[in-house]
Amino acid sequence: MTTLTQTTAWRALLSHAETLKATSLFELLAAPERQDRCRIRGAGIELDWSRQRATDETITLLARLADQQDWTGWRQRMFAGERINVTENRPAWHVALRRGAHAPEEVRATLAAMRSVADRQRNGLWKGATGKTIAHVVHIGIGGSDLGPRMALDALDEFRDAPLKFDFAANIDPAELGRVLARCDPERTLFVVASKTFTTQETLTNASAAREWLLSKLPPGSDPGAHFIASSANVPAAQEFGLKAENILPIWDWVGGRYSIWSSVGITLMIAIGPARFDEFLAGAAEADAHFLSAPLKENVPAMMALLGVWNINFEGARTHAVLPYYQPLAQLPAYLQQLEMESNGKSVTRSGEPVDYATAPILWGAAGTVGQHSFYQLLHQGTSAVPADIIIVREGRYDPERHTILKANGVAQADALAMGRDDAALEPYRRYPGNRPSSVITLEHLDPRTLGTLLAMYEHKVFVQGVLWDIDSFDQWGVEYGKQLATQMLSRMKHKQN
Repeated sequence: MTTLTQTTAWRALLSHAETLKATSLFELLAAPERQDRCRIRGAGIELDWSRQRATDETITLLARLADQQDWTGWRQRMFAGERINVTENRPAWHVALRRGAHAPEEVRATLAAMRSVADRQRNGLWKGATGKTIAHVVHIGIGGSDLGPRMALDALDEFRDAPLKFDFAANIDPAELGRVLARCDPERTLFVVASKTFTTQETLTNASAAREWLLSKLPPGSDPGAHFIASSANVPAAQEFGLKAENILPIWDWVGGRYSIWSSVGITLMIAIGPARFDEFLAGAAEADAHFLSAPLKENVPAMMALLGVWNINFEGARTHAVLPYYQPLAQLPAYLQQLEMESNGKSVTRSGEPVDYATAPILWGAAGTVGQHSFYQLLHQGTSAVPADIIIVREGRYDPERHTILKANGVAQADALAMGRDDAALEPYRRYPGNRPSSVITLEHLDPRTLGTLLAMYEHKVFVQGVLWDIDSFDQWGVEYGKQLATQMLSRMKHKQN
């Protein structure tokens, strides 16, 4: 059997990478009209890859690799709801969650139920066990059931218009939930339990602790179920926990956790920003879907992000990737993308179970600019390893325009400094910058629910295309199971010793 690294497309890229070694970004950027030729737009998002150490020939060869791996066929199968999650024999059909009027009936019905719940919360109609209006929403989940809503709520904080407080608890460490509960009034707190299986240890432990806290604080005989709603595919388990059937919002096995922000897991976000703006969030993702489906490869923003990532990882030797949002509301985006990228593509076997002999997902990390500039940018500029980066800029901020311009100038300047460097012989060695370090500048016109939806969906599709090129299943996550099994065994032994 021919492995990926033995194919003509792969070998051509290896040969091309060897010939390009002597070419610097300084030389590439000096070419006429490079910045115009290396700038594409889709669904309101601009990708400027002119500072990547890649040429037109590089992209042509990467496109051949993508065609060889049948990226368009896999794309079609994903959008058709076919069982492309091969190890779990299920679809990865999260795109169906944002199809609006064309979404499956169960999706539209669930969205209607979510709108009803959100409207009741936002209008003060949801009463706790003692008849008091809910004023505080605590979201309990972990992984995608926490990272998505937590990140989106922070990103869209300016669009919150409900007179409610919001908190999150994910860690099984009792310190997190304990700190949250210390801020809560038991008579006026609602807990959102987000767990597709309703068996996740961390989430159920925290949910049980919240229920016990309510029972200890509410008047005797009060029903703690009035203080819970859930997003789950396991309705019987949620009912056994004490939730009423009408307070359980369904989710389906074809929605992976890291893709679940578009589903009923997003109910906390909908409560915060309102159903209409949540619809805009979904519509932005749908615009990204339409662009991904229709744009030619070299004009396709997520596909080009994927190709450049493969180039850096497999042919330029990069092992990490930085995401640097120059807009504070996107400060939690790197943490969200860590799960999306590393859980999806952190794999070492192909779909058929054969070991890979090439690198797959990089270690993803990052922080908001300009905070990171005073932390880890020393390594980015003068460290021994080149770290490819996505520098995300928002053209129009919601606050002081003058200071926002300073912020944007910093982002672009860092991209230029990484690419061009400064190799002046008159300077001491420690003042020199090697440059030749790749980055892409991703620009949003502004940040609102629609553009956030577009940005997140673009990254989803980037990860998908990379998984196709690497011939791996981007939609399972078996690597997280073994540690959890050992933890269960360890807990049993620890309890036995205590007894």
